[in-house]
Amino acid sequence: MKLAYFINGHPKVSHTFIRREILAIERQGQSVARFALRGWDDVLFDPQDQHEQKLTRYVLRGGLSGLLWATCAFAAKHPMRFASGLRMAARMAWHGDRTWLHHLVSLAEAVVLCRWCEADGIDHVHAHFGTNSAEIVLLAKALHGPSYSFTVHGADEWDMPRQLKLCEKLQYAEFVVTISSFTRAQMMRWARPEDHDKIHVVHCGLDAPAFDAALTPVPDNRLIVCVGRLCVEKSQDLLVLALAELRKRNIDAQLELVGDGPLRPRIEALVQRHGLQRQVTLTGWASSAAVFDRLRASRVMALPSVSEGLPVVIMEALALGRPVIATYVAGIPELVRDGQEGFLLPAGDLNALVNALERALTTPVDELTRRASAAYDRVKARHSIDIEAKKLMVLFAQVQTKQVSTEAIRSATAS
Repeated sequence: MKLAYFINGHPKVSHTFIRREILAIERQGQSVARFALRGWDDVLFDPQDQHEQKLTRYVLRGGLSGLLWATCAFAAKHPMRFASGLRMAARMAWHGDRTWLHHLVSLAEAVVLCRWCEADGIDHVHAHFGTNSAEIVLLAKALHGPSYSFTVHGADEWDMPRQLKLCEKLQYAEFVVTISSFTRAQMMRWARPEDHDKIHVVHCGLDAPAFDAALTPVPDNRLIVCVGRLCVEKSQDLLVLALAELRKRNIDAQLELVGDGPLRPRIEALVQRHGLQRQVTLTGWASSAAVFDRLRASRVMALPSVSEGLPVVIMEALALGRPVIATYVAGIPELVRDGQEGFLLPAGDLNALVNALERALTTPVDELTRRASAAYDRVKARHSIDIEAKKLMVLFAQVQTKQVSTEAIRSATAS
């Protein structure tokens, strides 16, 4: 099978899990063509992302004129195929999340993707996220292009599943991957019952270097590190407020926020208002190596999200032997158990966050280090990217025979 991946933006600093997945599939002996809408001019810090950028072909790089030319040429040469795509675009637009014009643009993007797949002999395309990228691979199939599948991560998709037409995208897909059992359950909620067997759990994962590094003891400091895009969904502003509350309890701590995003102005304002300039550091984006360094330097990694799928940084922290403070959101409790791998709290509860931080900062580091070994074993068993890639390989291989089954995936990954 000739396989391609299609992503809205690739590579991205916040989507290193996609890069890891592609590389793990290639280690299985399967070549992967990379297609994306955008990302050719993004400034990237990680050398692996820079290399990935060079391997990726970008639909929008030719601009609007390129889209129009490709669409007109395709419609003139294949009028019946284009009409089929147009009907599917209209179906996606009906009571959809965007205007009709947006869906017509998606059809034009699908034309470019379809032409590239035909030229390269691509048999199957896998997309990440059930949003725009999944629609484009669906439209490409409607244009008589290759079969498709996609991975649902869960945060954005559950905001408007009907408008995103998740049911229709699943209906025409060969299969759909979800990153947790929670996400699979939510996908089942919106899918036709006859499509439930198409939905499979394949976790995001970490590659060997994350697991091969020797575990280091938890340092006896009060450094809290949070890694992620600064946004409302991840609620890093609550960490700043929690730090102010800890100070009232005569507990001084340091907070490092690794990442950037739209919540940064609010965070900076809160730091100023509470006089926490010496305690809070905003580092901006960092490479994977730098993120690992900051996690190793921390006593605890905290991520008080109100909306998530299953954050990869939680896996990274546990693999490095650092406890995690997180929320009872989506797939997080499937990996982190309160009082074992870390500390869980209700989302949006500032007082619970303060108490969890106090527990992490006052628990002896020997006890935290002891727990780290068990946490390492748990994340390695559940989130090794090479094991997860084997599951995907089974799904891809069975697309051609239309025999995708959960039993076959379990059998292939049991050895």
